[in-house]
Amino acid sequence: MEGKSSPGRAAGAVGAGAVGGGRSQAARSPQARTGKGKAGPSGPPELWSPELWATSPAPVRTPTLWAVLATGVLSMLLLDGGLAINLLLVAIPAALGAYFAGRAAGRRTRAWSLVWGIGGVGLLVVPALRDAGWPSFLAVVTAVGLGSLALNGGRTWPAVLFGPVGVLNSVITGAAWGWRGLRERFGGARRGVGVGLRAFVVSALLLLVFGALFAGADAAFADLLSGLVPDASVSGGPVRVVLLASGLVVALAVAHTAAAPVRLDRVVVRPGRPRNRVEWALPLIVLTVLFAAFNAVQLVVLFGGYDAVLKETGQTYAEYARQGFWQLLFVTLLTLLVVVFALRWAPRDGSGDRKLVRGVLGTLCALTLVVVASAVRRMDMYVDAYGLTRLRISVLAGELWLGLVIVLIMAAGVWGARWLPRAVAAAAAAGVLAFGLMSPDGLIAESNVQRYEDTGKFDLLYARDLSADAVPALDKLKEPMRSCVLTAIADELGDDDTPWYATSWGEIRARDILRDHPPAASVDERECDSLAGVPEYR
Repeated sequence: MEGKSSPGRAAGAVGAGAVGGGRSQAARSPQARTGKGKAGPSGPPELWSPELWATSPAPVRTPTLWAVLATGVLSMLLLDGGLAINLLLVAIPAALGAYFAGRAAGRRTRAWSLVWGIGGVGLLVVPALRDAGWPSFLAVVTAVGLGSLALNGGRTWPAVLFGPVGVLNSVITGAAWGWRGLRERFGGARRGVGVGLRAFVVSALLLLVFGALFAGADAAFADLLSGLVPDASVSGGPVRVVLLASGLVVALAVAHTAAAPVRLDRVVVRPGRPRNRVEWALPLIVLTVLFAAFNAVQLVVLFGGYDAVLKETGQTYAEYARQGFWQLLFVTLLTLLVVVFALRWAPRDGSGDRKLVRGVLGTLCALTLVVVASAVRRMDMYVDAYGLTRLRISVLAGELWLGLVIVLIMAAGVWGARWLPRAVAAAAAAGVLAFGLMSPDGLIAESNVQRYEDTGKFDLLYARDLSADAVPALDKLKEPMRSCVLTAIADELGDDDTPWYATSWGEIRARDILRDHPPAASVDERECDSLAGVPEYR
């Protein structure tokens, strides 16, 4: 829907992932020219065609090998005690290895590759800041997706959606590529390899001997050394060997992908057969009228009609909120699917069809935004009635992101859809990063503490399952509620023996609060159990 482009081009971009983000090449393909079912020699590759995935990288270079070795060693030393800043420290040499491999292969560093790479590394800050595992897991998964975009490049839907498969495809080929490069580089120079190994062994022995002597001579230096140097005890040997091997394999896979990316932008998914105007438009117009009627009722309710609606339906305020949100969330998801398939089969014979597609789908998207606003309002009512939880804050964030995607689709209908896949991916990454940085567990605790102060209702059992990120907010509770909640979290934290590189900032802050103001010892478990069973606290 860009400029003079037809709706079919937008259909290729939004619904089917056409190359160029909205530029359908089906009409220029050999199949379209000859009318035959088999593609000619110059035809676009299919998604899983061997020539697309089987690429030969440039030989591995020394800087890449050093970066891979650093990744493996750091994985062995740092990843045994949990995930925090150690994951970021491991990712940095892996990213450098990919950079060196790409430069050796003659690849230029493009602006979008830098955006994806910096964004992927930036997402790994979340585990370093937050003790809660669920936003950290989401950030790590998203970082993998951004990393695949940085390695493979791409601006189309196949590149955005299937980029991680390209990295996974390099797990085996990357290890073989690294071993082959190692043999080619040092196979004829065994003396050089021996010199390097001897230098490494001598350096390690000198550090070990003199480090032990200095540690024995000064207790302060020994404490400093024990806090900075990772534990390399023999008891964890098998685990550390696995971590070393895993770090080497993953770093080689990343470097191999940078040297031989999978060009998923070459994949062309052809738009569906265009439908007749009536066949295409009538169902969508009927759906649009239904949306308009629903939104009219929502606007009436929004501007003060709650009492009348609740009186007519016989529902309570909380029941009305709980019933509506999930249905509206599914409405938003289904509407996105409807838009995708509608663009795929949109009529595209001329300017009249373009205006029809823009008008009908633009109106439907605009009405869907009202549905999104209604869903957000229902969730706000739901939280007022029952409190905030991890599930509720997660689906609320998801609903807001779906609303943003709808806005992007509407913008693509006006300015073209070439940029849409990358914009959706960037919006998802930014949302995940913001979600992790705002500390969901901390927000849940703050909301529920405020609700307790306003209404006297508090879910003690749920609060005790929150992570250390919630401690600053829960510390504001009055006794004995405060001690009942924080005792469980303090027990979960355990002793302060976690190494610095595996400790999040949220955990450090929680330990400081609990050390300065520990839970009251006079509050026992029976008193806490009695509070958990009181209705006004639940």
